Amino acid sequence: MIESTRSESVNSPLVQVKNLSVYFDAGRAGFWGQKRLKVHAVENLTLDIYPGETLGLVGESGSGKSTTGRAILRRVPASSGSIFFKGNDITNTNREQIRSLSRNMQLVFQDPYASLNPRLKIIDIVAEPLLVHGMVKNLKEAAEEVARLLALVGLPADAAARYPHAFSGGQRQRVGIARALALNPQFIVADEPVSALDVSIRAQIVNLLQDLQVEFGLAYLFIAHDLAVVRHISHRIAIMYAGKIVELADRDLIYDSPVHPYTKALLSAVPIPDPPVQRARKRITYTGEAPDPLNPPQGCRFQSRCPHADQRCRREEPPMTLRRKGQSAACWNR
Repeated sequence: MIESTRSESVNSPLVQVKNLSVYFDAGRAGFWGQKRLKVHAVENLTLDIYPGETLGLVGESGSGKSTTGRAILRRVPASSGSIFFKGNDITNTNREQIRSLSRNMQLVFQDPYASLNPRLKIIDIVAEPLLVHGMVKNLKEAAEEVARLLALVGLPADAAARYPHAFSGGQRQRVGIARALALNPQFIVADEPVSALDVSIRAQIVNLLQDLQVEFGLAYLFIAHDLAVVRHISHRIAIMYAGKIVELADRDLIYDSPVHPYTKALLSAVPIPDPPVQRARKRITYTGEAPDPLNPPQGCRFQSRCPHADQRCRREEPPMTLRRKGQSAACWNR
């Protein structure tokens, strides 16, 4: 397991996100359609990611995790807020600037079956970014670099001549990682990269990502809902609920001393591979409906499910406050 050795006083953030909000148009409502609806996918999100660090982003489906990652990579527009990469504001970059940014910021997709073009050979898939960015002139020139990249991710050089259908899910994800590494990026958004894989293969891909991080000094935003995997790979972990971060802390603090009620509920759902211990555990469950993303409530987003909610929670949104060194949470009552 990796150690959390980041020193904020030594390193400045590689990626900074300040008050990021992302809304999606959901059409119109009302008798004459005078009311425009919008989905509050991400709202007022702030976080930093440091060089060589893995920040795990955890939350249930629909919480805004993938939208956050794509907004940072400028694949979806930010409705408000700011995104900085290496100190430069990239919030409103144009298409040419985004193309240039992609050399330093890459994405590893969730589904290794849908993310690779079945009509292209592996050499075409991995060499594509090299050709697009003019780093090689043709496939013949790219062959040596493609072989090096495939070796980095644990695939033989002759894999370059095959099509994606010849590979398993884990091998396809290795191809996707090789493609992401082709431009020698500094930052990678890994959007649930192991959720579509067999359990036996997940550890191999996670270990590969860790080895590549050590070798190349990569920073990851690791998006997942599997808390066991996140604990293994992350230095810090952000817990996301209904478009907002409710807790952000060093990995060990999140698992040993969670603050927010939602974090506690998530952790109580993680199974322990010891039947007697698992049977003796107390599962935390909260009743109530999740907030409507078209019309989120005033105050705390978790109020409809939280047993500690009071009038202040329904009136005022709790700010992220420092609870102890390395741990912040947004809750009025915990």
